[in-house]
Amino acid sequence: MNKVWVLGAGQLGAMMRHAAMPLNIDVVPVDFNQALPAVLAPDDVVTAEIELWPDTETTTALSNHPHFINGKVFPRLADRYTQKQLLDELDIATAPWQLVEVATQADELYQTLGDTVLLKRRTGGYDGRGQFWLKHAQATAIPQGWHEQAIAEQKIPFDEEVSLVGARDQQGNLYFYPLTLNLHVDGILMASISPLERLAGIQSEAEEMLGKLLTSLDYVGVMAMECFRVGENLMVNELAPRVHNSGHWTQSGASISQFEYHVRAVAGLPLANAVIKGQSVMINLIGVERDNRWMAVAGTELYWYGKEVRVGRKVGHLNLTSTDVQQLHGSLNTLQPYFPEPYPQVFSWVANNLR
Repeated sequence: MNKVWVLGAGQLGAMMRHAAMPLNIDVVPVDFNQALPAVLAPDDVVTAEIELWPDTETTTALSNHPHFINGKVFPRLADRYTQKQLLDELDIATAPWQLVEVATQADELYQTLGDTVLLKRRTGGYDGRGQFWLKHAQATAIPQGWHEQAIAEQKIPFDEEVSLVGARDQQGNLYFYPLTLNLHVDGILMASISPLERLAGIQSEAEEMLGKLLTSLDYVGVMAMECFRVGENLMVNELAPRVHNSGHWTQSGASISQFEYHVRAVAGLPLANAVIKGQSVMINLIGVERDNRWMAVAGTELYWYGKEVRVGRKVGHLNLTSTDVQQLHGSLNTLQPYFPEPYPQVFSWVANNLR
């Protein structure tokens, strides 16, 4: 098989490489600042683990390759301004928003978007970073340096946060996982649960929305769509043109993981509907030291990224999948004492939603 080169050498690229090994596909994640380890062949393909990268000799060589899959999509979705424009063009529900221009003042945003407004940097700023709340009651002003660099969004009183991960092959066929329920703490994803029977009623709406996006962009591979559930309807929060943290549960919970789906799609291999193996829970490991006692808990699969542990940094995740929900509860109860704050609230959230 041809090589699949990945722009970026973080945990997502590593997990793509691991998923490709049984298929005998050579996936080569490349650090932005390292020299290319080899010359790309004309029939190699290039993908990315992130939608934004610096301009280096290596990134230029990879992104200019004729088989850089979705090359035109990444800049469009990496900028929240053009991403919002796309959602509006396709008539896909999203929070009311406005571009923060040179002359934009906070009072103008309060008049058009309400008394509480979220500023988001147009690029970057994941995991709760690159955001700033404007509050009319506190007479908050737009900070220096945010004009022409941000969009403003209306605060949405959502019921919960869900995501849909889907894939599209080179022939235009669409494949979707069940909706995933997500918990964020301080803007960072802490836990995901999928599937949940109570979300089945909005599955078709989610698939229609993501399917419209994938098809309109002629996208190949995996994309994630993060949404707010507002009553019985969905509103898109953000899009990620890549494998996504909220899809990590598929490594243990589906016959085809999101990483294998993506590699197969960009390499031109056939896709099929993934078989869901049971009830899955993913716990993100954020700024915690590795504890090998986790691996002694029945049904627990550890994915450790090999990073230096720092506050707020994603250093790994745990997956648990079972057809016996009571067994799943038991394993989660065994795991909980091994975790510091704020994990008690995370395990409590998981337990409540599994009921």
